[in-house]
Amino acid sequence: MGQKKCQVCEDAQSKYKCPTCLITYCSLACFKKHKEVPCQKAESLKEEKVYLRTTNDNQPPHVDEPSEVLQELQLQSVASSNEIRDLVKNEKLQTLIYNIDCSVDPENELDKAMEEESFRQFAEKILSTIVPDA
Repeated sequence: MGQKKCQVCEDAQSKYKCPTCLITYCSLACFKKHKEVPCQKAESLKEEKVYLRTTNDNQPPHVDEPSEVLQELQLQSVASSNEIRDLVKNEKLQTLIYNIDCSVDPENELDKAMEEESFRQFAEKILSTIVPDA
């Protein structure tokens, strides 16, 4: 298994990991460049990838149905749920979420993920958190 590339300069082989977010870097210069913007704990980043998708130009993603976009309070409820945080620690669930997020056909990937009990439990917990009376 070969070394990973530096995630800052994307050129040299990484030798180190940021203790906060676990991003790999190759040198003190890259570490300082990385720390110019405050980073977050690795678990927080994994959780946020489920809910937030950003583009390089920081434009919000296109949404077909604006009423389906979660409100700030709903996102905070999900982020503050210890139960959801515990579920997201499951590596199989992380892989399913990653596959949906990176897929060219996310709806198909979501359908496949719903066949997995761990993902169904995760989806149900999120739904009960964002719509408590459902």
